[in-house]
Amino acid sequence: MILSFGTYEAARHPRVGILVDGLRSHGVDVSEVNHPIGLSTSERVRMLQQPWRLPLLLVRLLRAWTRLWIGSRPFRRRGSRPEAVLVGYMGHFDVILARLLFPSVPIVLDHLLFAADTARDRGSAGAKVRLLSLLDRLALACASVAVVDTEEHRQMLPVPGRGVVVPVGARQEWFEAAAATTPAAERRPGALSVVFFGLFTPLQGTTVIAEAVRDVLATHPGVHVTMIGDGQDAQAARTVLADLSAVTWQTWVAPEDLPEVVAAHDVCLGIFADSPKGRRVVPNKVYEGLAAGCAVITSDTPPQRRTVADLAVLVPPRDPAALAEQLRRFADDHELLEQRRELTRRGSQRFAAKAVVGPLLDVLGLSTSGASA
Repeated sequence: MILSFGTYEAARHPRVGILVDGLRSHGVDVSEVNHPIGLSTSERVRMLQQPWRLPLLLVRLLRAWTRLWIGSRPFRRRGSRPEAVLVGYMGHFDVILARLLFPSVPIVLDHLLFAADTARDRGSAGAKVRLLSLLDRLALACASVAVVDTEEHRQMLPVPGRGVVVPVGARQEWFEAAAATTPAAERRPGALSVVFFGLFTPLQGTTVIAEAVRDVLATHPGVHVTMIGDGQDAQAARTVLADLSAVTWQTWVAPEDLPEVVAAHDVCLGIFADSPKGRRVVPNKVYEGLAAGCAVITSDTPPQRRTVADLAVLVPPRDPAALAEQLRRFADDHELLEQRRELTRRGSQRFAAKAVVGPLLDVLGLSTSGASA
């Protein structure tokens, strides 16, 4: 039995849900002790960057930890201990508690996010980054195995040999949304629907997206773009796209509604920054856009080229002209667009939970048949 443990929120951050779904799909018995603290990723990072906010984090964390301690008691008894404890995404603190509660059990940390790297990408420097780097190292020292999403991130671990690469993938709801979407019978010449969703962080390159969209709309008024989310670079993107009626802004879409919203569009956009972090990741929106049956355009970086080059269209990072040109191609050639969407529908199943979790099964020594020993 594997115990999934922590303050994660699988609805907001699906990574740990994908790992749990994938393990269960192979017959692994997975129990959960999960008590979220009610803070988003951006709020957690902001608190770590702004020390005066830490008391609120600590109060909520201690409350959640009390519940985790109580909830985990049945699994700490002799004869009932799990084979491994999986600590969910943003588990930098939770992994410490897991190690204290399960000192002799292998601890698997879903280390999708390096705190120092994320803070650096969002403009922090100096003592804050050094403090977060210490937190990363402490969390990783408490873990027996670190689950990361790309080989580039595995190489950032203090001991790369204790890491395993598991692509983020997409939950089943995204594939179901694609199956439920009826392709347009007819399209007006030059028509195209495009969606972006995210936290508008520098990693995502939303100003690059905005510049490309403005360029496209100058020649292709039939293109419509939906921008979903809010964050650090949102105002800059809004400024570039000011007064363009073909752009719809939505600051929030409920997680359970997002797959259907995205699947209703022709094209889903990935990330386009030319930053060190941007060159190390394959973002969840790329996997989810593919699962939703969209044509996906994202940046041509080493991990994305290795992982999705046969399904997604790759353009140079930080190149709005190249992105705009690809959007025009899809708007002008609907046959090309439908060929690409059909390609994603056929090929994206390799990013379903059952498929991506294979490397983790290997590390845990669990077979794909009768794995629930």
